[in-house]
Amino acid sequence: MFQEFRTFVMRGNVIDLAVGVIVGASFTGIVNSLVKDVMMPPIGLLLGGIDFSNFFVELKGDQTYTTLKEATAAGAVTLNYGLFVNAVINFLVVAFVLFMVVRQLNRLKTPPKDAPPAAIPEDIQLLREIRDSLKARS
Repeated sequence: MFQEFRTFVMRGNVIDLAVGVIVGASFTGIVNSLVKDVMMPPIGLLLGGIDFSNFFVELKGDQTYTTLKEATAAGAVTLNYGLFVNAVINFLVVAFVLFMVVRQLNRLKTPPKDAPPAAIPEDIQLLREIRDSLKARS
């Protein structure tokens, strides 16, 4: 069983996946910082000093809180739609960056120009011969 597990773990796909997960986790931290510390302050400034992370609705209680931190410290039940907006922006940034990376990788993987034409399957070749024979008869 140990030998089987070792063979499984040492496959290229598993190692590549592990490296991808680790790099992805690090990339998530970078993207979160990019959105939170670089993108959201100018967007908030353009919208009149709005901080999206403090957009919330208190679901239960009479008291009003000015910040999400105050509400969570008081134990209030809140619906944090501002944090959801930040998460959506994070997703869009990650999706766009991944799109650009995959796009560039696809450009680098151009097929060789001297590649031989793909062999025609036998059944397709037979159908073409039948088609040509029928055309010749009419």
